[in-house]
Amino acid sequence: MSKEQTYVVTGMSCDGCVGPVVKDAIQQADGEASVLVNLESGRVTLQCPLSEEAERFAAEDAGFNFCGRAA
Repeated sequence: MSKEQTYVVTGMSCDGCVGPVVKDAIQQADGEASVLVNLESGRVTLQCPLSEEAERFAAEDAGFNFCGRAA
């Protein structure tokens, strides 16, 4: 079942990080994932069935710091 969660991810500094790196990393783990990135706030909103652990691995594997769920 798909869920929507928002996480804080640090280390994103330009639009080049948003598309080819962050979105692709998540979508490689789940091709059906919907990924919205807000570069200014450092928040990534995902709608996908992946566990938080899988999402963390995908972001960190791409070279970013996964800080957990946004408040």
